[in-house]
Amino acid sequence: MTLSVFPSAERIATGTPAGRDRAIDVARIISLVVVMFGHCAFVLATTTPSGLMVGNLLAAAPTIQPLTWVLQIMPLFFLAGAASAAYGLDRAASHDDDDRQPWGVWLLTRTQRLARPVFWYLGAWTLVLIATQLFAGPTAASRLGAQVVALLWFIGVYLVILAFVPALVRLTSRRTFGLLVVGLLAATAVCDAARIHFDSMAFGLPNFLNVWLIPAAIGVAYARRLITPAAALLIGAGALVLNVLLVAVGPYEMSLVVTGDERLSNVTPPTLLLGLHCVWMSLLFVALARRIGEWAQRPRVWRWVAIGNGGAMTLYLWHIPALVAAILICHAAGLDAYDPAQPFFWPLLMLRAAVFTVAMSVLFVALTPAEHRALPWWDAAIIATGARSTAMGILVCTAGVSILLMAKQGLGTTTGWWALAGFLVALGAARALSGAKASSSDSLEMQLVPTIREYEEPLARESSAESLTVPAR
Repeated sequence: MTLSVFPSAERIATGTPAGRDRAIDVARIISLVVVMFGHCAFVLATTTPSGLMVGNLLAAAPTIQPLTWVLQIMPLFFLAGAASAAYGLDRAASHDDDDRQPWGVWLLTRTQRLARPVFWYLGAWTLVLIATQLFAGPTAASRLGAQVVALLWFIGVYLVILAFVPALVRLTSRRTFGLLVVGLLAATAVCDAARIHFDSMAFGLPNFLNVWLIPAAIGVAYARRLITPAAALLIGAGALVLNVLLVAVGPYEMSLVVTGDERLSNVTPPTLLLGLHCVWMSLLFVALARRIGEWAQRPRVWRWVAIGNGGAMTLYLWHIPALVAAILICHAAGLDAYDPAQPFFWPLLMLRAAVFTVAMSVLFVALTPAEHRALPWWDAAIIATGARSTAMGILVCTAGVSILLMAKQGLGTTTGWWALAGFLVALGAARALSGAKASSSDSLEMQLVPTIREYEEPLARESSAESLTVPAR
């Protein structure tokens, strides 16, 4: 990869409107980088006489589990997405009523961009799994299918959370947002109590909505300038103290990511501990947003922030295949990192991270254009009103639930494949409710564009549709 593959810092800076809230873009890409390298660090793998051995660094070295309170950074994804959507809705509200999109149209329009790279990803892995079934047998295909879609839980939850943003932007006071967050935490605690009392994960499933709505609500409040940095620091500190107390008195465990040996997972489904984590991490961002935005004004910093955001879905979807490639390359060279007690474990882990960086860079350059390449029919403009628009929104939410189920069951089970079918059928039905219409000349997201412009166009589009001036804080 050469730097000439991407537009220059000057060109990107020139194409970025002065009023763009760059802190949101920084939050999104930094979160993504932390997730990627967190996964790179936590997986332990090698081969033994009995076969492949795969472990988890957090389970092998429990003393580092407190690090997950920094590395569990998914709240910032939801905050950034909700804030960006709120900016766009606020802009639409400032125009005539004719410019406003009905709820279902708005939701499906945003889903078009999000789902496009997901379609490519699922299509590629479906072919790989079919080939694995034919040449390696059903057991190997089942094991692989259980892993390759696990990260798509985020897509499912995000689609459902996004559906609530138009309602969240109707809230206009600090008190209302505060009561909402407290109510969501209370609902989370009730679900946790039922889950623990009845020893059934099913009682915790509503917390996928309860917990992840929290950073979304804070993101909308941030976009509406309802939280001051001082208040954010004070309330965030209180939430962090409560988190520490919950771990100290139980029954919650320390780790905020999956370890493989937890008794009460804080992630699947989310718990009150993760809910409070969403509060303090989101508010810490709010407190630092102005400084983050100022830092991102530097042309070289902004260049890589913009480029990373231009291929964010490629990074998210394909970093696990890149990690597998890095592990296989290190294994072939006899440089596995599989046990914290082995000689040179930490240097070997850093070597793997370097190989992973190269592999991910190659995939990023090769696959990012697919994020910006319009798909026939799917990417045509959406037109619907009334009941049809509402039905479209409901179908998008159904697709979100379906892909969440698929991610949890994996494509190694019949349920997982049926859930995949449900995801595709729901989105297809939502799209079919609107008559296809040729994309307008100014719909930047729909155009086939040269590679060098793929990082500028999302900036231009989001600045006009999803960004206002940086809040004065």
